[in-house]
Amino acid sequence: MINISDIRKQFPSLNISYNDNKIIYLDGPAGTQVPQHVIDGVSDYYKNSNANVHGEFITSKETDKILDSTRTKAASLLGAENESCISIGQNMTSLCFSLAHAFSKAFSAGDEVIITELDHEANRGPWKILEDVGVIIKEVNLLDDGTLDYEDFENKITNKTVLVAMGMSSNAIGTLNDFKRVKNFIKNKKCYFLLDAVHYAPHFSIDVKEFGCDFLLCSAYKFYGPHIGILYSKPLLLDKLDTDNLIVQNQNSPYKIETGTLNHAACNGLSKAIDFISTLGEGNTYRDKLVDAYKKLGEHEYKLASLLYKELNKMEKITVIGQDFSNKKRTPTVSFTHKHKTPNEVCKILARNNICAWAGHFYALKAIQKLKLEKIGGVTRLGICVYNTEKEIRKTIDLISKI
Repeated sequence: MINISDIRKQFPSLNISYNDNKIIYLDGPAGTQVPQHVIDGVSDYYKNSNANVHGEFITSKETDKILDSTRTKAASLLGAENESCISIGQNMTSLCFSLAHAFSKAFSAGDEVIITELDHEANRGPWKILEDVGVIIKEVNLLDDGTLDYEDFENKITNKTVLVAMGMSSNAIGTLNDFKRVKNFIKNKKCYFLLDAVHYAPHFSIDVKEFGCDFLLCSAYKFYGPHIGILYSKPLLLDKLDTDNLIVQNQNSPYKIETGTLNHAACNGLSKAIDFISTLGEGNTYRDKLVDAYKKLGEHEYKLASLLYKELNKMEKITVIGQDFSNKKRTPTVSFTHKHKTPNEVCKILARNNICAWAGHFYALKAIQKLKLEKIGGVTRLGICVYNTEKEIRKTIDLISKI
């Protein structure tokens, strides 16, 4: 088990109080709080290593080491073959647009790309630019229970399919998608398989080799790090794509999709964020510690999220959206609607009581529209992270019961 009290001491923001009450952060799906170790990593970079890369002087060489180390640690986090598979960008959305531009030069009119109605727009919108070159975009249906229609998914895959782009889990309603089943659908097809792990990476261990994906994207600020995006590409796969870059850029993986100077301080923060997760686990190797850490933090988050779901589901005026927690096929994200209040009105009440929550569609607009929730303002979303406590969840449950 993990020691939540010790973990909380590492997050300075958890000590912030208003009206003598500490803030309860249930806004994690939009971005987690950051431990002191990560804050120090960003600050220390500017204090001790601030320089551009590939110079002959000491601070430049130190920056080179930091970037190399960051890629190595990110490769361990994702189970990647090596650090050359890890590209870094401003955020997941920017990296996805960069991939889409590259694919627009590789795909032809009549080729088919599959996306889903459940996904965040960052894994929908970029692919739609491929329509400009005649690519056909197919969307997998979202069912009323908040899960994907896998029969429809399989039926939409044809010999013309060149890319399947799907989220691993829903940031809006917590659905955990069966991406391994989808991989099986395309095992005999010559198409790329891309996974959006932004809402998955904070809660579950990732093994890209086991998943069999060609590309995977995630964002560090969802798992206790700074605002920075990560792209995994299979070895040498990026080299085959004509990415947008300057002629002076390194034209090999993983650099050829990276435009301009990277945020070096944020890279050091990412490195420290992965270190933080590793300290929660045990094992002989860095990778072993990360895998064990996710097992432990997952058990903690599941316990709190299932309690939250169970108690909210008992309330006559509350409708919880999506699947239950009986089979653990959920992320620790619980979204709901109130019979008499809009999602934003609920959030305002929670905010007055120092509870951070979000309302709306969270950029998963298509899913909220398909579930007929857009007209009422979407849903109220509560997300559990490693630093949340049972006391916080019970306080939140008690307050919602009184709204």
